[in-house]
Amino acid sequence: MLQVTGLNVYYGESHILRNVDLSVPKGQMVCLIGRNGVGKTTMLKTIMGLLAPRSGNILFDGGQSIVGLSPDRRAKLGVGYVPQGREVIPRLTVKENLLLGYEARAKRPRNTQEIPEEIFELFPVLKEMLSRMGGDLSGGQQQQLAIARAIMGKPKLLVLDEPTEGIQPSIILDIEAAVRKIIAATGISVLLVEQHLHFVRQADRYYAMQKGGIVASGATSELSNEVIQRFLAV
Repeated sequence: MLQVTGLNVYYGESHILRNVDLSVPKGQMVCLIGRNGVGKTTMLKTIMGLLAPRSGNILFDGGQSIVGLSPDRRAKLGVGYVPQGREVIPRLTVKENLLLGYEARAKRPRNTQEIPEEIFELFPVLKEMLSRMGGDLSGGQQQQLAIARAIMGKPKLLVLDEPTEGIQPSIILDIEAAVRKIIAATGISVLLVEQHLHFVRQADRYYAMQKGGIVASGATSELSNEVIQRFLAV
């Protein structure tokens, strides 16, 4: 579904991503791990078109290069993005935030004022809060809203940047369960940046980053304590 090869990204003359290779197979969850400041968010922003690589390629959905395409064009091709910090629009209601997700679809549904019932099956709390302002929700509720809004766009790849950051443990479990259910129900792929070990282990594969490069990878079922200590422990 996603193939990144030889990616090099700079901020000015600072070399941030160094010859990164990474792949996300269809219907699988891949987790990108590493301590703060190693380039994980830069990687996701480059995939989304918010940053331009100096060299390398990003192939999506059967081998189409998306390098050079705008973020909105990538969204319409099927790349959904939930950034770090969620970016829920605080002065719009929950329903209005959700309806914005339709903008990412290449073909919009006839009734653009309806929220599909599957959204509420994934995130039941949102059904009770449709008229509340996005800014009035808790951090965990905002995260569920942000993921639900991305799903409204019917992505083929869902990119999540630290979805459990600052969220209480019980809500983390709800978000984990929802993401697993999304993959099982729709067959979409997920690329996840995460520090929470329990969530990391829900992924099929992991890539570990250090100083802007991939330094370890493999099946999460084989994720050793040594790798955890090197790349996740503070």
